[in-house]
Amino acid sequence: MKVEANGVRIEVDDQGPADGPVVLLIMGLGMQLIAWPQTMVQMLVRQGFRVVRFDNRDIGLSQGFDAAGVPNMALAGLRHAMHLPVHSPYSLADMARDALGVLDALDIEQAHVCGASMGGMIAQHLAAMAPERVASLTLMMTTSGSRRLPQPSWRVRRALMSRPMKPGADAAVDWIIQVLHLIGSPAYPSDPQALRARALESVQRAWHPSGSARQLLAVVADGDRSALLPHIQAPTLVIHGVDDPLVPVACGEDLAQRIADARADFIPGMGHDLPEELLPRFAQGIVDNARR
Repeated sequence: MKVEANGVRIEVDDQGPADGPVVLLIMGLGMQLIAWPQTMVQMLVRQGFRVVRFDNRDIGLSQGFDAAGVPNMALAGLRHAMHLPVHSPYSLADMARDALGVLDALDIEQAHVCGASMGGMIAQHLAAMAPERVASLTLMMTTSGSRRLPQPSWRVRRALMSRPMKPGADAAVDWIIQVLHLIGSPAYPSDPQALRARALESVQRAWHPSGSARQLLAVVADGDRSALLPHIQAPTLVIHGVDDPLVPVACGEDLAQRIADARADFIPGMGHDLPEELLPRFAQGIVDNARR
């Protein structure tokens, strides 16, 4: 279903008991709400939680911003490297206000917020700007954006900024699989058929690469969120893969050290994805953090 959130049409999926405590799941760069595995959603629902997923603006079935054009990411990266301002048509703070708008549209006063990757960056903004709305916070494979932290390898960055070589759904699916293989968990490799099925489902539901590029521009423009971290009051859990090639584990360690009373779960063999074998661990971590 679609709701009006912060003046933007946002696609929302709402499961579980209407009167249950709410878990709000915020997904990462270019990823749709279906990237949160239904298996994990059901694990949370079985423990009595109402689970809300949504497509971030400019991706999936939510409102696009194509009028803003396709950004020049090479120029944006150069400006960032030179410590010059990077301008984007919308910000991660705007996307956090979208998340608040989703809660408002569903008449939800407070939620246990879980964000993955870029979704974790958005969640940091959300927890700092509206602490009364965030009952607990789970930050998965994300970062404060501090310049002193390690960055992904050039190979990974180049893959993320690339595009399919040919038009059409098949090329898009192949490109998604290539990227997911590159950033995936070495100890928990995805089943090839299941991975292709997920990539195909994503492309068939909505394929919007220019939206992904604008989201990436918003990430680059956001810069360092370290100043937000002291304002996070919610009980916080940091989940991070020790073998994450996109957001190195030092980024998770930094968050766990900077956020007051944060707990951490650093998982050997986990990369930058949500392996099926680890879904029970993720779900139970969210639940335990919500109940402390």
